[in-house]
Amino acid sequence: MGAESNLKSKNITLPAPPSPMANYVTAVRVGNLLFLAGHGPVRGSDGKLARGKVGKDLSTEQGAQVAREVGLNLLATTRASLGSLDKVKRVVKVLGMVNCTDDFGEQPKVINGFSDLMVEVFGERSSR
Repeated sequence: MGAESNLKSKNITLPAPPSPMANYVTAVRVGNLLFLAGHGPVRGSDGKLARGKVGKDLSTEQGAQVAREVGLNLLATTRASLGSLDKVKRVVKVLGMVNCTDDFGEQPKVINGFSDLMVEVFGERSSR
C-alpha cells in the first residue's frame, strides 16, 4: 500500500502546509532529494504554537503528540512540494529537538510521536 492509501485507511488528515515564519522556504528539491526546513510545533487544529517544556508543562505523552503534529505538518509540506506522498522513496534523515527540563531523560519517547507516524505512513520506507 502506498503512503496516500495508508493515510486514507488510517483516517489521517493532513493540515494545510504551514507558511514560513521567517525568510526561508519550507522545501527545496535538489535532483531526486527533497530537503525540508525545520517545522516548529504548530498545532494543526488551531495553527498556534505548542508552548511549554516537556517534564514541567507537558508530559512525555503530550510531547509525543506535539511531535506527531510536527510530523503531520512535514507530511503536508512534502505533499504540497511533490504532489503526492507516494513519490517518497525513503525518509533519509530526521533531526528532532525537544524543549524540555534539564532533568528530563525521555527525549526518544517524545520523538517517537513523529517516528511512529512515519512508520504508519511509509512503513519500511520510514527512517527508523
